[in-house]
Amino acid sequence: MDERLKNKLSLLPQLPGCYLMKNKDGVIIYVGKAKKLKNRVNSYFRGKHYGKTAKLVSEIVDFEYIVVNSEIESLILELNLIKKYDPKYNILLRDDKSYPYIELTDNKVPTLKVVRNINLKKKSKHLYGPYPNVTAARNTVNLLNRLYPLRKCNTYQKRPCLYFHIGECLGYCANKIEDSKIQEMKNEIIKFLNGDHTLVTKKIKEKMEYESSLLHFEKALEYKELLDYINITLTNQEVELKDNVDRDIFGYYLDKGYLSIQVFFIRGSKIVSRKSKIFDIVDDVGEELTRYIARFYNNLNKPKEILVPSIVDDKLLSEYLEMNVRKPIKGEKLKLVNNACENAKIMLNEKFELIKKDEEKTIKANGELKEKLKLDRLSRIEIFDNAHLFGTYTVSGMAVFIDGVPSKNNYRKFKISVDTNDDYGAFREVLYRRYFRVLKDNLERPDLIIVDGGIGQINAARDIINSLNLGIPVVGLKKDNKHTTEALLAFDPIEEVKIDKKSNLFYLLERMQDEVHEFTINYHKQIRSKGSLSSILDNVEGIGEKRKKELLKKYKTLNKIKETSIEELENILPRNIAINLLDFLKEYNNKN
Repeated sequence: MDERLKNKLSLLPQLPGCYLMKNKDGVIIYVGKAKKLKNRVNSYFRGKHYGKTAKLVSEIVDFEYIVVNSEIESLILELNLIKKYDPKYNILLRDDKSYPYIELTDNKVPTLKVVRNINLKKKSKHLYGPYPNVTAARNTVNLLNRLYPLRKCNTYQKRPCLYFHIGECLGYCANKIEDSKIQEMKNEIIKFLNGDHTLVTKKIKEKMEYESSLLHFEKALEYKELLDYINITLTNQEVELKDNVDRDIFGYYLDKGYLSIQVFFIRGSKIVSRKSKIFDIVDDVGEELTRYIARFYNNLNKPKEILVPSIVDDKLLSEYLEMNVRKPIKGEKLKLVNNACENAKIMLNEKFELIKKDEEKTIKANGELKEKLKLDRLSRIEIFDNAHLFGTYTVSGMAVFIDGVPSKNNYRKFKISVDTNDDYGAFREVLYRRYFRVLKDNLERPDLIIVDGGIGQINAARDIINSLNLGIPVVGLKKDNKHTTEALLAFDPIEEVKIDKKSNLFYLLERMQDEVHEFTINYHKQIRSKGSLSSILDNVEGIGEKRKKELLKKYKTLNKIKETSIEELENILPRNIAINLLDFLKEYNNKN
């Protein structure tokens, strides 16, 4: 540790606050909070560390800190700083989607619908869930809509629609329905969604027996399947607490630097779904778990209560989340927390070997690449690819891999300003735009740039990097006749670095190419889909304004032109241009 860093550590106060760890480029790589900044930050530089923590410490060359007045302030500040800087060593929740809920609307004539992006500020009286997945929620809504003839349309029609004629709506747009009838249906639906399936089960049995008595066996079978759906899918485990309080239960298990978290969602005294998360940690386990729970409800409707293990700061969370947070010490609630912890342990034991093997492969592949290219450091790799159609709709994509793992949040797409069939020019434009911004905004620099191309593309890229005085190594990928990578094109002058096709490095490079290619092609399709038939015809040599107008007038769509024979097109175009047009459209169709 250098003298400057030692001096900064000695000046840290014993006060609450947040600390921001930086790497050699001045990029913030980790944000944490502490009750006492001096003790917490110094702990990173004392003793021996393992796994992800050791890797974090090896990259720290500087830090900043912010002192606050209380722990709740430090938690709020920490979450805001993580959101702002997106440090690579912090827990990332951006892959977590909000869970689906079922809403019974508060209209005079209500509707049932599945909602995912709920408005947490708008308090709905009848919001049920979360459900394990959107399919379960939709199936439940479909079941209830078949049994209860609620309104199905978003706006009232002028006359009854199909749902009225098949008995799934009472025709509220044309008929006056008594409020008591609507309220009765609402009450039964609410009971069902609160976990009491008795009335619905009885109703289905009656319908099944009625259809069977009329020898309508297919209809009776449909009701039998609905009954099975309730018995198998919706009748979940009963918990001992019979108070019907909506609550979430958090459990955890820590082993070999990996934290496994299990969340049970209890609604209507039943466990309706669960959520699992496994990740490696660099902070104290209590801090990591507290931070995870604090961010957990960004996209979720809060229950009445959450139960947490003893290591969690329940008072801090209760103040931050503005809800009841309990650390049970005995009884049925403690049993629920222990059960969640046991499930977290089982989940980690099942997945740990797979995680470890995958990580070993990735780390080995990244290490092999670093060794082959004789680099001092290799963490962040940015790889580029171009896509165009005969020089039109030219775009480029950039994928980012950090320590061998795709960082999709950092992917970028570029639309080339001039449509010309110039791959080298496209690379020059994109790399200049990308790395001029890296310099201007002081963004994290990659340790390696890969261009999916040969010597021409490499030289074009190096020209830009050199002009910006960045000194980032640039390599290319050489393909064999089967279009698979056989060598890296690296160093100056350029040399071929052979790749063993059975090695972890080969599979890592293939994955990188697939990622950037798919990302770029998808963007290319989006851009092309916006182009009209008129603009497509502009790209065919020999078709000017007059011929274009004749083609548009006669055929109107691409499909009609593609289905036309050369002989028919010869009524408007010379034969060679007609052939060029059909070839162009065939290529366009293949790429689309």
